[in-house]
Amino acid sequence: MPNLFKRLLGALSCDIGIDLGTANTLVFIKGQGVVLREPSVVAMQRGTKTIVAVGAEAKSMLGRTPGNIIAVRPMKSGVIADFDITEAMIRYFIRKARGHKMIQLLRPRVVIATPSEINEVERRAIREAATHAGARDVTLIEEPMAAAIGVGMPVDAPAGNLIVDIGGGTCEVALISLSGIAEAKSVRIGGDTMDECIMNYMRRVYNLLIGERMAEDIKVSIGSAYPLEEEMSMEVRGRDLVAGLPKTLLVGSEEIREALKDPVTAIVDAVRQVLNDAKPELASDLVDRGIVLSGGSSLLRGLDRLISAQTGLPVTVADDPLSGVANGTGKVLDGLDFYKSRSFQ
Repeated sequence: MPNLFKRLLGALSCDIGIDLGTANTLVFIKGQGVVLREPSVVAMQRGTKTIVAVGAEAKSMLGRTPGNIIAVRPMKSGVIADFDITEAMIRYFIRKARGHKMIQLLRPRVVIATPSEINEVERRAIREAATHAGARDVTLIEEPMAAAIGVGMPVDAPAGNLIVDIGGGTCEVALISLSGIAEAKSVRIGGDTMDECIMNYMRRVYNLLIGERMAEDIKVSIGSAYPLEEEMSMEVRGRDLVAGLPKTLLVGSEEIREALKDPVTAIVDAVRQVLNDAKPELASDLVDRGIVLSGGSSLLRGLDRLISAQTGLPVTVADDPLSGVANGTGKVLDGLDFYKSRSFQ
């Protein structure tokens, strides 16, 4: 009877896992999988902070809003930059993901992935934002652990597993063994930093001012971390800072690789530091197991080849790197009591 009651309670509450990312938020509903994947952007009226749009609709407004509306990212480097706006965003995503079914009578239990090196104040802010947004119980799990679980790594095995999760705001490197993190390094560098480097490069080299969306398009279209077999190019549109007029020019992938050199080097250095600090027994396991990359920014062309060349270890990109953390929170929901007992809170 108690087990039946727990199952009924779970069905009524519709438990949720959230990958609360700097660039995108993913929502996993128990029994359904990832049901929502939208940008972590909120558009609101200037002054009153009345919410106008959230997610994809708000992102389409970036750089194009009239004077009375601003589009902002309430998450910065994986942590809350604006509590009230983040709370409103979480509430919106939870409601959108759950729908309006009458059977969902209870507030859900929520598992949220967080960067591994945030402080207690930042953890409390995330927990309170989710509680105010409608969660009845909030469990926090470190992002690299969630990513490793989500991509199917044997985290409970007595052997070293190295995960590198690169999102929009942070790069999380963790060496995991026996369901615990043996060594970890978190650097607040990710896809947003790469976009910013591209914007700065275009301004410095070409006196061309481009927006965040154009920078992201450049990164996705021709960005790389390692020399390509066939280099690429694309047209870039922006505003000439000298003439003050719209301008289009052709940019090559070699130039963008140079623009991305600093953030890419920081990611490789974080991996090397974790390997350097690892116990010999765990480090030796990686000769066969290798390194697994997860997160949207792990899809940067040639990043796996560069890390492999710098470490001498085999490197693979997860089958579904964009959903790794969200899928991990979903698996945690299936064994929530166990994970809470492991002090992931």
